Amino acid sequence: MEKTLDTFEIGDVGIVKRVGGEGKIKRRLFDMGITPGAEIFLRKKAPLGDPIEITIRGYELTLRKTEAACVTMEAEG
Repeated sequence: MEKTLDTFEIGDVGIVKRVGGEGKIKRRLFDMGITPGAEIFLRKKAPLGDPIEITIRGYELTLRKTEAACVTMEAEG
């Protein structure tokens, strides 16, 4: 089932299918290692849901909800 990263709940794991967004945002996500095929684990969410903390490629990364909305995921499990 495909959904965007911003809709994941704490503890969810998924595989990146597509990275959207315009120019700078898309480039920034790719530079941070968010590329198709990468596995992402959602570690934490701030009380109001922004930002979120993920684990990707063995390191922790913090993303804004607007950035996470650009990442289409295939949920595991």
